Amino acid sequence: MLLLLKEKENKMNWIIEENVDKSTIKALSKELNVDPVISSMLVNRGIKTFNQAKDFFRPNLGQLYDPFLMMDMDVAVNRILKAIEQKQSIMIFGDYDVDGTSSVALLSTYLKEIGADISTYIPDRNSEGYGVSLKAIDLASKNKQELIIALDCGIKANSQVEYALKKGIDFIICDHHNPSEIMPNALAVLNPKRRDCNYPFKELCGCGVGFKLVQAINSRRGLEIEKIIHYLDLVALAIAADIVPIVDENRTLAHLGMQIINSNPRMGMHCILKNNMKKEFNIGDLMFYVAPRINASGRIAHASLSLELLLEEDFGKAEKLCKKIEKLNTERREIEKKITEQALEQINKSSNQDVFSTVVFDKSWNRGVIGIVASRLIEKHYKPTVVFCKSEDGNLTASARSIKNIDLYKILEQCKKYILQFGGHKYAAGLTIKEKNYNHFKECFEKAVSNDVKKLPEPEIRIESKIQLESITPKFYRILNQFEPFGPGNRTPSFLSDELVLDGAVKKVGKNKEHIKLSVQQNQQNSISAIGFWLSEKSNIIKADSPFSMVYNIDQNTWNGKTTTQLKIKDIK
Repeated sequence: MLLLLKEKENKMNWIIEENVDKSTIKALSKELNVDPVISSMLVNRGIKTFNQAKDFFRPNLGQLYDPFLMMDMDVAVNRILKAIEQKQSIMIFGDYDVDGTSSVALLSTYLKEIGADISTYIPDRNSEGYGVSLKAIDLASKNKQELIIALDCGIKANSQVEYALKKGIDFIICDHHNPSEIMPNALAVLNPKRRDCNYPFKELCGCGVGFKLVQAINSRRGLEIEKIIHYLDLVALAIAADIVPIVDENRTLAHLGMQIINSNPRMGMHCILKNNMKKEFNIGDLMFYVAPRINASGRIAHASLSLELLLEEDFGKAEKLCKKIEKLNTERREIEKKITEQALEQINKSSNQDVFSTVVFDKSWNRGVIGIVASRLIEKHYKPTVVFCKSEDGNLTASARSIKNIDLYKILEQCKKYILQFGGHKYAAGLTIKEKNYNHFKECFEKAVSNDVKKLPEPEIRIESKIQLESITPKFYRILNQFEPFGPGNRTPSFLSDELVLDGAVKKVGKNKEHIKLSVQQNQQNSISAIGFWLSEKSNIIKADSPFSMVYNIDQNTWNGKTTTQLKIKDIK
């Protein structure tokens, strides 16, 4: 049962997910000896028995599926082993984002270890664009390479594969994006989303598919899976960055990958994370701290810099690469901020504000950051959003993002006649159109979205449970941590507490005073500190003599060697 509380001031819906299966919650709480709030969270995630809870809290290698259940896996393994045996050189091609660079780092390192002659290739975002490039195929042909393995892309590279075949080059595609009706004529297409693929889990990221290929080769060579577990740090990074559902096999891969990162991280990740004061990192640290930096080189310069960092084993060299990437990330943030401001100004000047979608364009915008800008615009306007810029070939390139219950891929399918090419997921996609078709596409996109929904959904916060602050004990927090890694399908739990009072003053903090810090009390108990990022406007509604309600995540803060409980505020009313 969902209880809905509507916040009039910012149209944010608070939805409390109350589970009606009280008897199961009570029984599980008793069997596990945990707070009913914890057992309710488990039941909400489909976990109703002791054994299911044990599997959930203790992900292990035994939970990974047989990689040979994936369509074409046998063919792919045979071709790669043949290339190694016959000393054929292999090109490993990957997309320029975190998922792509992580995939290339993983597969290239593994194949080198088992004796393969390999080269790596990541396309230039601006001059080559997304997907398999003809330039790469020409280079492979020039170097007499007879096999290309494409990672995190290629599912729509029909013409590129045909071009390669004419040059005597075989193709293996490892992808996770939605396939078209007609797939490329590659030797092997590894993609769990294929309609004819019976692999039991469909939501792997590109690096996850790459790992399944490594797992299959390792198995064929008669080795235990423990031999390749150290590669899971890259898989965890890609899972976090690509925002795939952290359920089923992804949960296992991410959990085990985080163990590697917290015990023996590769040098590149260590150099990025070492300035962070935390003792132990989680998937959120990868998503919000590591991934943007790995992405920065591909957005502003060339993603080969990030690949180099992920492959580097020397601390000194990794440090130098890290500094270069940090500088690019700072530049990326400045460019992104400027473009977002320009896009918002363009939207505000529009004569028709009462629309279901946002489509904006400026020829000067940087292609590397338009995806982030699209996400920023959704935070402001909460509508399916497409942000276009001009590419070097004269066409318009866009990043598109969507909102809850609106399938972006299906919307773009309805606008195919105005699109040269597109690909992606339900909530994120990339596309290219001719400049003359911009207005036609904009009208078509708006019509498709408006036909799909009669009313746009409002932004919402889904709340696990209403709790008292006194429930936040060390044991409660310790068990809560075992729900990690959090992400889509297993989101970070948000809690609601009512009748809170301010203990002291509200402080505005941050470079531009955009955040707030405060301490709260309930029932005259000990106070707990809280921080609200980007919530400075909320300071006006918190009064010293007036109780308020707050939705928050439970976290810890370490300062001067002391660790204390801290609430991360999501909303206040």
